[in-house]
Amino acid sequence: MLGTFFRSHYAGLLVGLSLLSVPGLAQTSKVPPINPEQWTSELRAFARQDSMSPPPTRPVLFYGSSSIRKWESLSQDFAGRPVLNRGFGGSRFPDAIHFFDRLVVAYNPRQVLLYEGDNDIGAGATPQEIYRSFLTFDSLMRAKLPKVPLVFLAIKPSPSRWGLYPKVQEANRLIREYIAAHPKRLTYLDTATPLLGSNGKPQPQFYVSDSLHMTPAGYNVWTRVVRKKLKK
Repeated sequence: MLGTFFRSHYAGLLVGLSLLSVPGLAQTSKVPPINPEQWTSELRAFARQDSMSPPPTRPVLFYGSSSIRKWESLSQDFAGRPVLNRGFGGSRFPDAIHFFDRLVVAYNPRQVLLYEGDNDIGAGATPQEIYRSFLTFDSLMRAKLPKVPLVFLAIKPSPSRWGLYPKVQEANRLIREYIAAHPKRLTYLDTATPLLGSNGKPQPQFYVSDSLHMTPAGYNVWTRVVRKKLKK
């Protein structure tokens, strides 16, 4: 019990120290608070899936928002790999952090691939707030899954949020630079710029009619990027 207590408080201290070094993080957030109860039906669906078809032992866990949830071809795209999709649509970084024990630790993954930040930007979060959330998520990984590598999938550009892309780029930059300083346990994958055309804008064939989520062609792009770093 004491070991768990000290690990928990050590993780909190790490987060606090990390935040002190990030300019602007003391500002009060204007982002709406999360409502964990809104995910009750999705969590029940995961529980049903697990009871009907047990998940792989020590899976490669894909975790995050709807860009993960809608990756319906995941098992086919990475055939032969023990992949598990635990994306829940519309989630933000604080949601992913809130359900960390239930949707990450519980599966004892061999690798975690995380996609969050997209909806945070849409809800008004600053790049610095997204970076802070990533630091918190990373501190949880270090405290509870210290030997499990974490891969961050860069926040993608979207036609419907194109006006917010400078914020996306800045959030990606902050996270990328942090990851570059910790290459042994963290990986940054650029799942953003391959979706841009020669004109520097999102290519329409990669997006469905809402101009936010991706078509199979978009996921094919992601598959090529991700496959190089996926654990067997």
